[in-house]
Amino acid sequence: MQSQPNIKSLHKNKLLRTLEILAVSAKLGTTSFGGPIAHLGYYHEEYVMRRKWLDEKSYADLVALCQFLPGPASSQVGIGIGLSRGGLAGAIAAWLGFTLPSAIALVIFALFMQGMDISSAYWLHGLKLTAVAIVTQAVWSMGSKLATGRSRATIAVLATTVSLLWPNAFSQVLVIAVAGLLGLWLYRKSNETVTETSLVISISRKWAVVCLGLYCGLLVLLPLLGRLFNPDGHVSGLMLFDSFYRTGSLVFGGGHVVLPLLQSEVVQTGWITESDFLAGYGLVQAVPGPLFTFASYLGTLVNGIPGAIIATIAIFLPAFLLIVGVLPFWNKLRHNHHIQGALHGVNAAVVGILLAALYNPIWTTSVNSTGDFVLALLLFGMLSYWKLPSWSVVIAGAAGGMLLGWLGN
Repeated sequence: MQSQPNIKSLHKNKLLRTLEILAVSAKLGTTSFGGPIAHLGYYHEEYVMRRKWLDEKSYADLVALCQFLPGPASSQVGIGIGLSRGGLAGAIAAWLGFTLPSAIALVIFALFMQGMDISSAYWLHGLKLTAVAIVTQAVWSMGSKLATGRSRATIAVLATTVSLLWPNAFSQVLVIAVAGLLGLWLYRKSNETVTETSLVISISRKWAVVCLGLYCGLLVLLPLLGRLFNPDGHVSGLMLFDSFYRTGSLVFGGGHVVLPLLQSEVVQTGWITESDFLAGYGLVQAVPGPLFTFASYLGTLVNGIPGAIIATIAIFLPAFLLIVGVLPFWNKLRHNHHIQGALHGVNAAVVGILLAALYNPIWTTSVNSTGDFVLALLLFGMLSYWKLPSWSVVIAGAAGGMLLGWLGN
Protein backbone atom coordinates (compact mmCIF):
# COMPACT_ATOMS: atom_id res chain seq x y z
CA MET A 1 0.00 0.00 0.00
CA GLN A 2 1.33 3.42 -0.96
CA SER A 3 2.09 5.88 1.79
CA GLN A 4 0.31 9.21 1.95
CA PRO A 5 3.39 11.26 0.89
CA ASN A 6 3.92 8.97 -2.12
CA ILE A 7 0.28 9.37 -3.19
CA LYS A 8 0.57 13.16 -2.89
CA SER A 9 3.80 13.09 -4.89
CA LEU A 10 2.13 10.97 -7.58
CA HIS A 11 -0.81 13.39 -7.84
CA LYS A 12 1.59 16.33 -8.01
CA ASN A 13 3.57 14.71 -10.81
CA LYS A 14 0.37 14.00 -12.76
CA LEU A 15 -0.75 17.59 -12.31
CA LEU A 16 2.62 18.94 -13.46
CA ARG A 17 2.59 16.67 -16.50
CA THR A 18 -0.95 17.74 -17.38
CA LEU A 19 0.02 21.41 -17.07
CA GLU A 20 3.06 20.75 -19.25
CA ILE A 21 0.87 19.19 -21.94
CA LEU A 22 -1.52 22.15 -21.70
CA ALA A 23 1.32 24.67 -22.05
CA VAL A 24 2.97 22.93 -25.02
CA SER A 25 -0.31 22.39 -26.88
CA ALA A 26 -1.33 26.01 -26.18
CA LYS A 27 1.93 27.15 -27.75
CA LEU A 28 1.11 25.05 -30.81
CA GLY A 29 -2.46 26.33 -30.82
CA THR A 30 -1.13 29.88 -30.89
CA THR A 31 1.50 29.37 -33.60
CA SER A 32 0.20 26.55 -35.86
CA PHE A 33 -0.95 28.36 -38.98
CA GLY A 34 -1.66 26.74 -42.32
CA GLY A 35 -4.42 24.17 -41.84
CA PRO A 36 -4.55 20.46 -40.93
CA ILE A 37 -1.59 19.22 -42.98
CA ALA A 38 0.64 22.00 -41.67
CA HIS A 39 -0.43 21.12 -38.12
CA LEU A 40 1.04 17.64 -38.57
CA GLY A 41 4.31 19.32 -39.46
CA TYR A 42 4.21 21.49 -36.34
CA TYR A 43 3.39 18.43 -34.22
CA HIS A 44 6.26 16.47 -35.71
CA GLU A 45 8.72 19.26 -35.00
CA GLU A 46 7.53 19.86 -31.43
CA TYR A 47 6.54 16.42 -30.12
CA VAL A 48 8.89 14.11 -32.04
CA MET A 49 11.99 16.16 -32.91
CA ARG A 50 12.28 18.58 -29.98
CA ARG A 51 10.59 16.97 -26.99
CA LYS A 52 10.78 13.31 -28.04
CA TRP A 53 7.49 12.51 -26.33
CA LEU A 54 7.05 9.72 -28.87
CA ASP A 55 9.23 8.17 -31.53
CA GLU A 56 9.00 8.58 -35.27
CA LYS A 57 7.17 5.30 -35.85
CA SER A 58 4.60 5.84 -33.12
CA TYR A 59 3.85 9.27 -34.55
CA ALA A 60 3.49 7.90 -38.06
CA ASP A 61 1.21 5.09 -36.86
CA LEU A 62 -0.96 7.58 -34.97
CA VAL A 63 -1.23 9.86 -38.01
CA ALA A 64 -2.15 6.85 -40.15
CA LEU A 65 -4.93 5.86 -37.76
CA CYS A 66 -6.37 9.38 -37.60
CA GLN A 67 -6.54 9.57 -41.40
CA PHE A 68 -9.10 6.72 -41.25
CA LEU A 69 -11.32 8.27 -38.58
CA PRO A 70 -13.97 10.93 -39.20
CA GLY A 71 -13.30 14.32 -37.69
CA PRO A 72 -10.33 16.73 -37.56
CA ALA A 73 -7.29 14.48 -38.03
CA SER A 74 -4.74 16.95 -36.66
CA SER A 75 -6.76 17.50 -33.48
CA GLN A 76 -7.13 13.74 -33.05
CA VAL A 77 -3.37 13.28 -33.37
CA GLY A 78 -2.87 15.91 -30.67
CA ILE A 79 -5.46 14.26 -28.40
CA GLY A 80 -3.76 10.89 -28.95
CA ILE A 81 -0.37 12.31 -27.99
CA GLY A 82 -1.89 13.91 -24.89
CA LEU A 83 -3.55 10.60 -24.00
CA SER A 84 -0.24 8.77 -24.32
CA ARG A 85 1.66 11.39 -22.33
CA GLY A 86 -0.81 12.08 -19.53
CA GLY A 87 -3.83 9.80 -19.69
CA LEU A 88 -7.35 11.17 -20.02
CA ALA A 89 -6.41 14.43 -18.29
CA GLY A 90 -3.54 14.82 -20.76
CA ALA A 91 -5.89 14.23 -23.70
CA ILE A 92 -8.26 16.94 -22.46
CA ALA A 93 -5.35 19.30 -21.83
CA ALA A 94 -3.95 18.70 -25.33
CA TRP A 95 -7.34 19.42 -26.90
CA LEU A 96 -7.97 22.53 -24.80
CA GLY A 97 -4.53 23.98 -25.41
CA PHE A 98 -4.63 23.48 -29.16
CA THR A 99 -8.26 24.57 -29.59
CA LEU A 100 -8.84 27.50 -27.23
CA PRO A 101 -6.57 30.13 -28.88
CA SER A 102 -8.36 30.00 -32.23
CA ALA A 103 -11.78 29.47 -30.63
CA ILE A 104 -11.38 32.60 -28.49
CA ALA A 105 -10.09 34.60 -31.45
CA LEU A 106 -13.07 33.59 -33.60
CA VAL A 107 -15.57 34.40 -30.85
CA ILE A 108 -14.02 37.89 -30.63
CA PHE A 109 -14.21 38.22 -34.40
CA ALA A 110 -17.85 37.18 -34.35
CA LEU A 111 -18.70 39.70 -31.62
CA PHE A 112 -16.71 42.72 -32.77
CA MET A 113 -15.02 42.33 -36.14
CA GLN A 114 -17.59 41.24 -38.72
CA GLY A 115 -17.13 42.83 -42.11
CA MET A 116 -13.33 43.09 -41.91
CA ASP A 117 -11.46 42.04 -45.05
CA ILE A 118 -8.10 40.50 -44.19
CA SER A 119 -7.83 38.18 -47.19
CA SER A 120 -5.11 40.33 -48.81
CA ALA A 121 -3.15 41.15 -45.64
CA TYR A 122 0.61 40.86 -46.18
CA TRP A 123 1.22 39.22 -42.81
CA LEU A 124 -1.31 36.53 -43.68
CA HIS A 125 0.58 35.78 -46.87
CA GLY A 126 3.74 35.44 -44.80
CA LEU A 127 2.01 32.90 -42.56
CA LYS A 128 1.07 30.88 -45.64
CA LEU A 129 4.76 30.79 -46.60
CA THR A 130 5.56 29.64 -43.07
CA ALA A 131 3.21 26.72 -43.64
CA VAL A 132 5.17 25.89 -46.82
CA ALA A 133 8.37 25.64 -44.77
CA ILE A 134 6.74 23.62 -41.97
CA VAL A 135 5.15 21.04 -44.28
CA THR A 136 8.31 20.77 -46.42
CA GLN A 137 10.30 19.92 -43.32
CA ALA A 138 7.70 17.33 -42.24
CA VAL A 139 7.68 15.66 -45.67
CA TRP A 140 11.48 15.64 -45.79
CA SER A 141 11.87 14.20 -42.30
CA MET A 142 9.07 11.63 -42.48
CA GLY A 143 9.93 10.61 -46.03
CA SER A 144 13.55 9.87 -45.10
CA LYS A 145 12.32 7.38 -42.48
CA LEU A 146 8.99 6.05 -43.74
CA ALA A 147 9.32 6.03 -47.56
CA THR A 148 12.73 4.41 -47.90
CA GLY A 149 13.41 1.57 -50.30
CA ARG A 150 11.92 1.00 -53.72
CA SER A 151 8.58 -0.46 -52.57
CA ARG A 152 7.69 2.22 -50.02
CA ALA A 153 8.97 5.04 -52.23
CA THR A 154 6.76 3.72 -55.04
CA ILE A 155 3.72 3.70 -52.74
CA ALA A 156 4.50 7.28 -51.70
CA VAL A 157 4.81 8.44 -55.32
CA LEU A 158 1.57 6.71 -56.32
CA ALA A 159 -0.23 8.17 -53.30
CA THR A 160 0.95 11.66 -54.30
CA THR A 161 -0.16 11.11 -57.90
CA VAL A 162 -3.65 9.86 -57.03
CA SER A 163 -4.16 12.57 -54.38
CA LEU A 164 -3.28 15.31 -56.88
CA LEU A 165 -5.22 13.93 -59.84
CA TRP A 166 -8.28 12.88 -57.84
CA PRO A 167 -8.64 15.45 -55.06
CA ASN A 168 -11.73 14.79 -52.96
CA ALA A 169 -12.66 13.76 -49.43
CA PHE A 170 -12.79 10.03 -50.13
CA SER A 171 -9.69 9.59 -52.31
CA GLN A 172 -7.46 10.00 -49.27
CA VAL A 173 -9.24 7.19 -47.38
CA LEU A 174 -9.12 4.97 -50.48
CA VAL A 175 -5.41 5.65 -51.06
CA ILE A 176 -4.58 4.72 -47.47
CA ALA A 177 -6.72 1.57 -47.60
CA VAL A 178 -5.09 0.39 -50.85
CA ALA A 179 -1.62 1.24 -49.50
CA GLY A 180 -2.36 -0.86 -46.42
CA LEU A 181 -3.30 -3.85 -48.59
CA LEU A 182 -0.16 -3.37 -50.70
CA GLY A 183 1.98 -3.23 -47.57
CA LEU A 184 0.31 -6.36 -46.21
CA TRP A 185 1.13 -8.22 -49.43
CA LEU A 186 4.65 -6.83 -49.96
CA TYR A 187 5.80 -7.52 -46.41
CA ARG A 188 3.86 -10.75 -45.83
CA LYS A 189 7.09 -12.77 -45.52
CA SER A 190 9.04 -10.15 -43.59
CA ASN A 191 10.94 -11.36 -40.54
CA GLU A 192 11.34 -7.87 -39.15
CA THR A 193 11.40 -7.77 -35.37
CA VAL A 194 8.38 -5.96 -33.95
CA THR A 195 9.71 -3.57 -31.32
CA GLU A 196 7.77 -1.79 -28.63
CA THR A 197 7.43 1.93 -29.27
CA SER A 198 6.68 4.86 -27.05
CA LEU A 199 2.92 5.26 -27.57
CA VAL A 200 1.75 4.15 -24.15
CA ILE A 201 -2.04 4.21 -23.60
CA SER A 202 -3.30 3.97 -20.03
CA ILE A 203 -7.03 3.85 -20.88
CA SER A 204 -8.52 0.38 -20.37
CA ARG A 205 -10.47 -1.40 -23.09
CA LYS A 206 -13.59 -1.20 -20.92
CA TRP A 207 -13.49 2.60 -20.97
CA ALA A 208 -12.63 2.52 -24.66
CA VAL A 209 -15.82 0.55 -25.34
CA VAL A 210 -17.78 3.08 -23.26
CA CYS A 211 -16.41 5.92 -25.40
CA LEU A 212 -17.29 4.14 -28.64
CA GLY A 213 -20.77 3.41 -27.28
CA LEU A 214 -21.24 7.09 -26.39
CA TYR A 215 -20.10 8.10 -29.89
CA CYS A 216 -22.72 5.92 -31.57
CA GLY A 217 -25.41 6.49 -28.94
CA LEU A 218 -25.26 10.29 -29.12
CA LEU A 219 -25.39 10.16 -32.90
CA VAL A 220 -28.72 8.30 -32.67
CA LEU A 221 -30.24 9.83 -29.53
CA LEU A 222 -29.56 13.55 -30.03
CA PRO A 223 -31.90 14.00 -33.05
CA LEU A 224 -34.64 12.07 -31.22
CA LEU A 225 -34.23 14.16 -28.07
CA GLY A 226 -34.25 17.34 -30.14
CA ARG A 227 -37.61 16.49 -31.68
CA LEU A 228 -39.01 15.27 -28.38
CA PHE A 229 -38.10 18.31 -26.26
CA ASN A 230 -38.25 20.96 -28.95
CA PRO A 231 -41.12 20.15 -31.31
CA ASP A 232 -41.62 23.77 -32.49
CA GLY A 233 -38.14 23.87 -34.10
CA HIS A 234 -36.84 26.81 -32.02
CA VAL A 235 -33.03 26.96 -31.96
CA SER A 236 -32.32 25.48 -28.53
CA GLY A 237 -29.03 24.44 -27.01
CA LEU A 238 -29.95 20.81 -27.62
CA MET A 239 -30.62 21.44 -31.30
CA LEU A 240 -27.36 23.33 -31.63
CA PHE A 241 -25.45 20.51 -29.93
CA ASP A 242 -27.09 17.90 -32.16
CA SER A 243 -26.32 19.86 -35.33
CA PHE A 244 -22.62 20.33 -34.61
CA TYR A 245 -22.14 16.87 -33.09
CA ARG A 246 -23.61 15.27 -36.22
CA THR A 247 -21.34 17.39 -38.41
CA GLY A 248 -18.24 16.44 -36.43
CA SER A 249 -19.22 12.77 -36.59
CA LEU A 250 -19.62 12.53 -40.34
CA VAL A 251 -16.74 14.57 -41.77
CA PHE A 252 -13.98 12.69 -43.56
CA GLY A 253 -11.11 14.55 -45.15
CA GLY A 254 -10.26 17.33 -42.71
CA GLY A 255 -11.34 20.83 -41.87
CA HIS A 256 -12.11 22.17 -45.34
CA VAL A 257 -14.59 19.37 -46.01
CA VAL A 258 -16.71 20.54 -43.07
CA LEU A 259 -17.74 23.69 -44.99
CA PRO A 260 -20.68 22.29 -47.01
CA LEU A 261 -22.00 20.31 -44.03
CA LEU A 262 -21.96 23.34 -41.73
CA GLN A 263 -23.47 25.49 -44.45
CA SER A 264 -26.44 23.17 -44.72
CA GLU A 265 -26.82 23.12 -40.94
CA VAL A 266 -26.70 26.85 -40.21
CA VAL A 267 -27.40 28.73 -43.47
CA GLN A 268 -30.07 26.61 -45.12
CA THR A 269 -31.93 26.43 -41.80
CA GLY A 270 -31.88 30.24 -41.58
CA TRP A 271 -29.80 30.39 -38.40
CA ILE A 272 -27.27 32.79 -39.96
CA THR A 273 -26.91 34.55 -43.32
CA GLU A 274 -24.78 33.38 -46.23
CA SER A 275 -22.62 36.52 -46.06
CA ASP A 276 -21.88 36.05 -42.34
CA PHE A 277 -21.03 32.41 -43.00
CA LEU A 278 -18.53 33.23 -45.77
CA ALA A 279 -17.00 36.08 -43.77
CA GLY A 280 -16.35 33.68 -40.90
CA TYR A 281 -14.84 31.09 -43.17
CA GLY A 282 -12.44 33.74 -44.44
CA LEU A 283 -11.52 34.67 -40.87
CA VAL A 284 -10.82 31.09 -39.79
CA GLN A 285 -8.07 30.87 -42.43
CA ALA A 286 -6.22 33.69 -40.66
CA VAL A 287 -6.06 32.18 -37.16
CA PRO A 288 -3.87 29.32 -35.94
CA GLY A 289 -5.20 26.02 -34.70
CA PRO A 290 -7.89 23.67 -36.05
CA LEU A 291 -10.32 24.77 -38.76
CA PHE A 292 -13.12 23.11 -36.80
CA THR A 293 -13.12 26.14 -34.49
CA PHE A 294 -15.19 27.72 -37.24
CA ALA A 295 -17.96 26.24 -35.09
CA SER A 296 -17.05 28.74 -32.34
CA TYR A 297 -17.75 31.62 -34.72
CA LEU A 298 -21.01 30.13 -35.94
CA GLY A 299 -22.22 29.27 -32.43
CA THR A 300 -21.57 32.88 -31.35
CA LEU A 301 -23.70 34.23 -34.19
CA VAL A 302 -26.52 31.82 -33.36
CA ASN A 303 -26.62 32.18 -29.59
CA GLY A 304 -23.78 34.34 -28.29
CA ILE A 305 -21.02 32.97 -26.05
CA PRO A 306 -23.18 30.06 -24.73
CA GLY A 307 -23.77 29.05 -28.35
CA ALA A 308 -20.01 29.20 -29.01
CA ILE A 309 -19.29 26.89 -26.07
CA ILE A 310 -21.98 24.40 -27.11
CA ALA A 311 -20.95 24.36 -30.78
CA THR A 312 -17.23 24.02 -30.03
CA ILE A 313 -17.65 21.12 -27.60
CA ALA A 314 -20.19 19.39 -29.83
CA ILE A 315 -18.13 19.45 -33.04
CA PHE A 316 -14.97 18.13 -31.34
CA LEU A 317 -16.63 15.59 -29.02
CA PRO A 318 -16.98 12.84 -31.67
CA ALA A 319 -13.27 13.08 -32.51
CA PHE A 320 -12.38 12.88 -28.83
CA LEU A 321 -14.60 9.85 -28.17
CA LEU A 322 -13.30 8.05 -31.26
CA ILE A 323 -9.59 8.48 -30.58
CA VAL A 324 -9.95 7.55 -26.89
CA GLY A 325 -12.14 4.59 -27.86
CA VAL A 326 -9.93 3.25 -30.65
CA LEU A 327 -6.36 3.79 -29.39
CA PRO A 328 -6.31 1.04 -26.72
CA PHE A 329 -7.21 -1.52 -29.40
CA TRP A 330 -5.00 0.07 -32.06
CA ASN A 331 -2.00 0.11 -29.74
CA LYS A 332 -2.25 -3.69 -29.46
CA LEU A 333 -2.99 -4.34 -33.13
CA ARG A 334 -0.16 -2.26 -34.51
CA HIS A 335 2.43 -4.55 -32.93
CA ASN A 336 1.10 -7.56 -34.88
CA HIS A 337 3.47 -8.71 -37.66
CA HIS A 338 0.78 -8.58 -40.35
CA ILE A 339 -0.50 -5.19 -39.21
CA GLN A 340 3.10 -3.94 -39.27
CA GLY A 341 3.30 -4.83 -42.96
CA ALA A 342 0.10 -2.92 -43.66
CA LEU A 343 1.43 0.04 -41.67
CA HIS A 344 4.58 0.16 -43.78
CA GLY A 345 2.34 0.79 -46.78
CA VAL A 346 0.03 3.18 -44.95
CA ASN A 347 2.90 5.27 -43.57
CA ALA A 348 4.45 5.56 -47.01
CA ALA A 349 1.07 6.66 -48.37
CA VAL A 350 0.77 9.30 -45.61
CA VAL A 351 4.10 10.75 -46.79
CA GLY A 352 2.71 10.86 -50.33
CA ILE A 353 -0.50 12.55 -49.17
CA LEU A 354 1.55 15.14 -47.26
CA LEU A 355 3.64 15.76 -50.38
CA ALA A 356 0.49 16.22 -52.47
CA ALA A 357 -0.90 18.68 -49.92
CA LEU A 358 2.43 20.53 -49.92
CA TYR A 359 1.97 21.18 -53.61
CA ASN A 360 -1.78 21.77 -53.63
CA PRO A 361 -3.14 23.77 -51.90
CA ILE A 362 -0.19 24.96 -49.78
CA TRP A 363 2.42 25.72 -52.47
CA THR A 364 0.03 26.74 -55.26
CA THR A 365 -1.78 29.29 -53.07
CA SER A 366 1.33 30.69 -51.37
CA VAL A 367 4.42 30.77 -53.62
CA ASN A 368 3.62 33.29 -56.34
CA SER A 369 6.98 34.98 -56.95
CA THR A 370 10.74 34.66 -56.53
CA GLY A 371 10.51 36.65 -53.28
CA ASP A 372 7.94 34.18 -51.93
CA PHE A 373 10.22 31.25 -52.73
CA VAL A 374 13.23 32.95 -51.10
CA LEU A 375 11.26 33.68 -47.91
CA ALA A 376 9.93 30.10 -47.75
CA LEU A 377 13.48 28.80 -48.24
CA LEU A 378 14.82 31.00 -45.44
CA LEU A 379 12.05 29.82 -43.11
CA PHE A 380 12.84 26.21 -44.01
CA GLY A 381 16.49 26.85 -43.15
CA MET A 382 15.49 28.36 -39.80
CA LEU A 383 13.60 25.18 -38.95
CA SER A 384 15.79 22.48 -40.42
CA TYR A 385 19.35 23.74 -40.09
CA TRP A 386 19.35 26.52 -37.50
CA LYS A 387 16.89 24.58 -35.30
CA LEU A 388 15.00 27.71 -34.22
CA PRO A 389 11.69 27.27 -32.33
CA SER A 390 8.53 27.23 -34.44
CA TRP A 391 7.06 30.35 -32.79
CA SER A 392 10.06 32.41 -33.92
CA VAL A 393 9.63 31.06 -37.47
CA VAL A 394 5.95 32.09 -37.41
CA ILE A 395 6.90 35.63 -36.34
CA ALA A 396 9.62 35.77 -39.00
CA GLY A 397 7.16 34.55 -41.64
CA ALA A 398 4.58 37.23 -40.79
CA ALA A 399 7.27 39.94 -40.75
CA GLY A 400 8.74 38.66 -44.01
CA GLY A 401 5.31 38.70 -45.65
CA MET A 402 4.82 42.33 -44.63
CA LEU A 403 8.29 43.22 -45.97
CA LEU A 404 7.53 41.56 -49.31
CA GLY A 405 4.27 43.48 -49.48
CA TRP A 406 5.95 46.81 -48.82
CA LEU A 407 8.58 46.02 -51.48
CA GLY A 408 5.79 45.27 -53.95
CA ASN A 409 6.94 41.70 -54.47
